Amino acid sequence: MRTADPTGAAPVPTETVATGTVPTGTVAPRPTRPAGRTVLRIGPWVALPVRRASLVAGTATLLLLVVAAAATLSMGRLGIQLADLPSALAGEATGKNAFVLNRLRGPRLVVAIATGAAFGLSGALFQSVTRNPLGSPDVIGLGAGAGAGAAAAALFLPGVLPVPVGALLGAVLAMAVVFFATGTGFRNPGRLVVAGIGVAAMATALTQYVVYAVERDKATALTSYINGSLSARSWDDATTIWTVLLLSLPLAALLARPLSVGEMGDDLSSGLGARPGRTATGAVALSIVLSAGAVSVAGPIAFVSLTAPQIAKRVTRGGGPHLVMSTLMGALLLVLADLTAQQLPLFDNLPVGLYTMALGGTYLGYLLLREWRRPA
Repeated sequence: MRTADPTGAAPVPTETVATGTVPTGTVAPRPTRPAGRTVLRIGPWVALPVRRASLVAGTATLLLLVVAAAATLSMGRLGIQLADLPSALAGEATGKNAFVLNRLRGPRLVVAIATGAAFGLSGALFQSVTRNPLGSPDVIGLGAGAGAGAAAAALFLPGVLPVPVGALLGAVLAMAVVFFATGTGFRNPGRLVVAGIGVAAMATALTQYVVYAVERDKATALTSYINGSLSARSWDDATTIWTVLLLSLPLAALLARPLSVGEMGDDLSSGLGARPGRTATGAVALSIVLSAGAVSVAGPIAFVSLTAPQIAKRVTRGGGPHLVMSTLMGALLLVLADLTAQQLPLFDNLPVGLYTMALGGTYLGYLLLREWRRPA
């Protein structure tokens, strides 16, 4: 195509491209990435845009998790020497090292990583749907329901129904009650929280009754479980929680984009073609599955699902649900809490849930101080 110049100059050959009309021989500018983003390529077909701050924070969190895992296996009187740790992990452990790795600390560590990751991802999904930074599956009664189920199994069906199975059934029953009590399923975050608070109150009352009703030695073991414990975990527990986590990760990846759009509001997300109601139901259901799986192997460990997404959001300094970062942060927080529970000399064999409660309380106090200091 040739265009005439009104001044009489020689015509300049041009061609039409997607970006407009440019002279022939010139290269159309490539679309630029948003500032601060990096593209991760997996093979020739997959390209994932990632914020650099998120990539740096995720890498640092993963490195800290590796360090915490090595400390868990090596610290203390029964720990594996750091020099022997690589060979032990390669399958060459013998004697005491084999016992520590295969029976004492190895399963406990693997369960802690997956359980913390499941709680962190569960909290990120729930907070994104409810748009509530203080929201978590605990708020809607899942943890309390699990505790009540464990307590009921210990009192009414001792030796017949295992306590972890009772906890899982209690969590599922509590969520079923919440689902029907709202009248809209999991679609209305406000009704969800109100119904969950009521279910949690009733479940806590049942748990406290059982603790007082059972014998003292059984009550001690039950109290340890309903506060969240990682002691005496087995490879079967590790298989259970890792199966739940690995099956949930692809579903969470499918929800990531609708959740990001949904944070702009239901009206705008509907205008962009998203389905807020369906996204909310799917995210809450997946959050419940993750939390129930974690509770079934470790008990209702509190505050990990609340604090992990908030810390993830602050270290990445960006918008969005932060699913990957929340997963890594949840794993790191629980491994650190369990390491403290094992190695702190002041207390012996306290449930790890007590340490996460202390962490959560400290974090909430920090948030409260920030609000006080913020100018009106």
